[in-house]
Amino acid sequence: MTRDTLLKAANLALIGLFPVSWMAPLLRAGWLPFFDLDEISVLTGLQAIWGKDPLLALLVTFLALFAPMAKCVGLALVQFNLASSRLMPALETVGRLAMADVFLIALYIVLAKGALVGRLETAWGLYLFTGCILASLVLARLTTRSQN
Repeated sequence: MTRDTLLKAANLALIGLFPVSWMAPLLRAGWLPFFDLDEISVLTGLQAIWGKDPLLALLVTFLALFAPMAKCVGLALVQFNLASSRLMPALETVGRLAMADVFLIALYIVLAKGALVGRLETAWGLYLFTGCILASLVLARLTTRSQN
């Protein structure tokens, strides 16, 4: 397999992995240490936010769902020569916006743990989601280099 083929395959895999990461548990949260913890995913978190603050929900929906998927689809279009490579700077910007969502989740964890309100644990979905975002950034950079 050539490098370009590997980059294309990895990007297409991300298009499938992102939806999995949205449903995977990011956190387990509970109010008292002896009760079961509720699992929070990107999608369940968005559902909760929609009921309380629709404007924030739109922002998080863009950062967590739309931006990463738009970047991967745009990158696939460039990789398969269906879009111009001049699209790459815009795709890298969209990828950075997607990374902002991971930062917000990390900030939430730090604040919740610092407030000592209940119990909060990270779950495997947080690492999957973060890995998908980081892989997307790396793939965009490698695709840009291979096109030059």
